Amino acid sequence: MEAFALSAVLIALAEIGDKSQLIALALAARFRRRLAVAGGIALAALASHALAGVFGVWLASHVADDVLRIVIATGFFAMAVWMLWPEAEGTEASPETPGLARSALLATLVLFFVAELGDKTQLATVGLAARFEDASLAVIGGSALGMTLVNVPVIWLGHHYAARLPVRLLHRLSAALFAVLGLLTLWLG
Repeated sequence: MEAFALSAVLIALAEIGDKSQLIALALAARFRRRLAVAGGIALAALASHALAGVFGVWLASHVADDVLRIVIATGFFAMAVWMLWPEAEGTEASPETPGLARSALLATLVLFFVAELGDKTQLATVGLAARFEDASLAVIGGSALGMTLVNVPVIWLGHHYAARLPVRLLHRLSAALFAVLGLLTLWLG
């Protein structure tokens, strides 16, 4: 339960203000099919974070414990710094992907999956899955849920309310949590 809850919270905090929210907003405006877009987000999050979770477990089983602990802690510290780095302007993806314009679910699934490849939330899931190797399914489920819970409200609430969130404060909180997790990884092993 700890791995699930920690993954959900960390990924949700890391996702606030991310380009994915702009993609969710663009797709909702383009297709006007909220449930299909929400379903695409959930499926993409699950696929993306399952891939990250499998890689994290692989790392945990193929790298020496001392080296893995340092790699994971370094990853968490890097995530803490990354959370303090502002999103680049113009990072939103266009929903006008050829061949996908007819299916809101498929377009959302593909765009979100591609957008998450190598993204901070996917890399965080790799670290979490390696850290909680025995609870990797909980990490995958928690991180997919965290990503979905933050992005789906954007579809319904839109830019008006999203602009009112204290994004900087939430990113700082997330950075602090990643740093603490890095310290705990080094200290507790």
